[in-house]
Amino acid sequence: MSILERLRALSAAEEFFAELGVAYDPQLLAVARLHILKRMGEYLAAETLEGLPEAKAEAALRAHLRRAYDDFACSSPLQERVFKVLKEAGGERPATRRPFVPLSSLTEGRQ
Repeated sequence: MSILERLRALSAAEEFFAELGVAYDPQLLAVARLHILKRMGEYLAAETLEGLPEAKAEAALRAHLRRAYDDFACSSPLQERVFKVLKEAGGERPATRRPFVPLSSLTEGRQ
């Protein structure tokens, strides 16, 4: 079974990392798993693995996964924006804050 066939049979991000022998931080993967795999797919789309010897194809897949992981180890999903909904978002939204009116200011002058 080729490396591509083995990867197609996987479902969890951890399985991809294990199959390709790439170390990862479980906390980072818990937050950015889909983003990392999507970014890996973007890197793969720019390269063809067809016709490569199995060892070279596996090395390329490992390099793409490691590169995608490193993107998110140094950044965040919001900064990287790999999904359409994040790409279309105008930027980080500031937290909405309601004006604070202390209770004491409402009772001052009413005595």
